[in-house]
Amino acid sequence: MPDVEPQAEQPAAGRRRRQRSIATRLILVAALWSLAALLVTGFVLVAMYREASEREFDARLDVYLKAIIGEMAAGTPSEPAEPGNLGDPRFDLPASGWYWLVMRAETGEVLFSSMSLLGDRLQLEAPPPGEVLRSLVVGPRSAQLRVLQRTIIFGEAAAYRIAVAGETAELRERETDFAGQVALTLLVLGIGLVGAIFLQVRVGLRPLATLSASLAAVRRGDAQTVDENLPPELKPLAVELNALVRSNREVVERARTHVGNLAHALKTPLSVILNEVRGQQAPFAGKVAEQAEVMRAQVNHHLERARMAAQRRVIGVSCDVEPVLARLIRAMTRIHRDRGIDISLDIRTRLRFRGEEQDLEEMTGNLIDNACKWATSRVRVSVAASGKGEGAERIVLTIADDGPGLGESEMAEALKRGRRLDETVPGTGLGLSIVVDLAALYGGDLALARDRGQGGGGLSARLTLPAI
Repeated sequence: MPDVEPQAEQPAAGRRRRQRSIATRLILVAALWSLAALLVTGFVLVAMYREASEREFDARLDVYLKAIIGEMAAGTPSEPAEPGNLGDPRFDLPASGWYWLVMRAETGEVLFSSMSLLGDRLQLEAPPPGEVLRSLVVGPRSAQLRVLQRTIIFGEAAAYRIAVAGETAELRERETDFAGQVALTLLVLGIGLVGAIFLQVRVGLRPLATLSASLAAVRRGDAQTVDENLPPELKPLAVELNALVRSNREVVERARTHVGNLAHALKTPLSVILNEVRGQQAPFAGKVAEQAEVMRAQVNHHLERARMAAQRRVIGVSCDVEPVLARLIRAMTRIHRDRGIDISLDIRTRLRFRGEEQDLEEMTGNLIDNACKWATSRVRVSVAASGKGEGAERIVLTIADDGPGLGESEMAEALKRGRRLDETVPGTGLGLSIVVDLAALYGGDLALARDRGQGGGGLSARLTLPAI
């Protein structure tokens, strides 16, 4: 079957709610708070301006009311004098929006009114005795009027109701203009605040970006320790991370030492047993030698797995893929030069393997060597990147030959530890199983398939490994 691209794993973010960055959260919260504060400020300012405008408007009406009272006082209590235009020509203009009238308090009979009323009447409620009544009424031309009323008593029995009204359209226009100016001012202020918040958050979180870059350098192997030249809030974290890196390396070194000691402790007795039985022809001796060889293979396999597991947990270990493959291909070309095997390499971008260079050599070396053993004339090695986006990027190495290939059941058997499909080809039978185990320890995998790109029928081994 043809090479198949590895299926993209569903990112974890697709299964759970995507988390926003700290910078986005800080900017969003600060921006929302600033927006709410500016809105409240705008409403408060407009309300205060409206209240001040209405007080100023009422004060003007009160001046006119007092002027009417003063002019009426020029007459007698029973025959008050008629007020004039109060020094404002709008009271003489018909339907100007400014009106006054004087009525008898007992009967509501209109005694005097401004010329601007032209006989129209205002529907007014009587104010309480001794109090000033402020109200809104609908006047001529359906205009809204703000009215100030007061009842006065001349002498002992003459009581008069005096009302002064002014149209509120001009007042509302000024309030609307002021609200627009406030909105524009606060909008500019809000944009400035959001910009300042953005800069503040970016500058404030820059040390986190520095720490992240330093950690990435350690993970890639470009640095041995995390940079501790950070603000006081982050420096303890960098110190603890460096302590963790040192502790990790010490644990790995101890594990390697124990693995080496165990290898020597087990291999020496097995070698003694094999030397003792090799010169004997008895069936028992042959059985002992056979089982001792099996034990040696098992010890080598499990010790290799322990070494690989320890190496995988080393922080900051990585290597370039292309130099390793180029070196292996040169070596394999020399080894199989008598068969004229053509080994090609196709790698179009620089990729780094997140692991030990020795492990990459062992995995790819086993696969290339296996392909060369079974190939008729050609072996193709290609490298590509996969898994970009959420999670780590991955390397996909494909080693294909133009040999006889394997059936589906034979492919499954070939990946089992210790299985040999053809005794005529030299090897221990542990190569592919070691590749499978080592790839699994790095979070990768090995898959076999029929390769249609090599003349139909060859074997294609696809090795997936983590990358930086």
